[in-house]
Amino acid sequence: MNLALGTGLMLLMVIIELFVLKFYKKEQIPWRDVVFNLNSGHILMWILRGAELAVFYFILHNYSFYLLKNWSFIPIWVFTFLTWDFCFYWLHRLHHKIKLFWIVHVVHHEGEEYNLSLGIRNSWYSSVTSIPFFIILAVIGVPFEIFVSISSLHYFVQFYNHNGIVKKSGFLEKIMITPSHHRVHHGVNPDYIDKNFGGTLVFWDKLFGTFQEEKEEDPVIFGTLDSIKTNNLFWANNIPVFQFFGISIPKFKTKSVRYKIKGLVLGTAALLLFFLLLNYIFYEDIWSNSIKIFLVVIIFTGTLAIGGVSEGRYWGLLLWIITGVILPIIFVITTLNNWLLNIFFMLLFLHVLYTTYTALRKQKI
Repeated sequence: MNLALGTGLMLLMVIIELFVLKFYKKEQIPWRDVVFNLNSGHILMWILRGAELAVFYFILHNYSFYLLKNWSFIPIWVFTFLTWDFCFYWLHRLHHKIKLFWIVHVVHHEGEEYNLSLGIRNSWYSSVTSIPFFIILAVIGVPFEIFVSISSLHYFVQFYNHNGIVKKSGFLEKIMITPSHHRVHHGVNPDYIDKNFGGTLVFWDKLFGTFQEEKEEDPVIFGTLDSIKTNNLFWANNIPVFQFFGISIPKFKTKSVRYKIKGLVLGTAALLLFFLLLNYIFYEDIWSNSIKIFLVVIIFTGTLAIGGVSEGRYWGLLLWIITGVILPIIFVITTLNNWLLNIFFMLLFLHVLYTTYTALRKQKI
């Protein structure tokens, strides 16, 4: 339940920031970037995060030295807070330096709009490549519950550091990785590349010589030098992997748009899927496997469909119809009635009708 509430709080903060950017700062909302970012943090990442925790739990209970077994709660908490952040620093730094890790991490850096939704944007495989860097904490004997709570706390701080509103954070600039420090990390400016790898504490960057302060005279240019220009989650996550392993794929080209859907419509689609994800997390322990499998399929196909619709592809529209009409009908017929899910399915159905009508009415725009 706490994980669902934490994830829901992140979504709420994303929505609040978008309202501030739109109505207070009078900026246009980069809906297609926001939609991609929200979609990338969906069900597959959640499942692989569970796999990461399962590996930690297995190592802890089978290969740990239990070096902390006689420690009281507060020293263990402080130790885990510091060592987790230290491990993350090296995880992050090596994800930039080692090609095998960079092909996973690059998805996060390809976002060219800096806002809270960027804090959710990650590769499907990011949790898998995190495993080697945190195994040492299981071997040492960090209790599982403390590892989960501390990692969640650190990830929440990192999420906050992607906000597009806070410029400078006063004295915290000397202690923590602030939004200003992390903007530098996302920059492709020559002075900013491969700087500020820390997650929560700025100490590690200063200790290991990778700290760079943001310069007013050198505004951050976001993105990567060789980004893949696509809203298709499958290609964005897998083209770098295919290229690394020498797998031949057709040359990636941006095709002409067949139809165009407004960004706000795409945004509501992404929010509907995110709400389904929150329900999955909240009820994961009590729902049957059949319900969970159906939701995994619906959410996953939905994320792919929205990417296709965002690029004006007819296959995306067809997959969105399958996601919002055909799969829910099968779900309702084959499982016990669930009023909450039925409400979401009805909203999905209405969204599919509107999107399909709009796409067919505005062909070849």
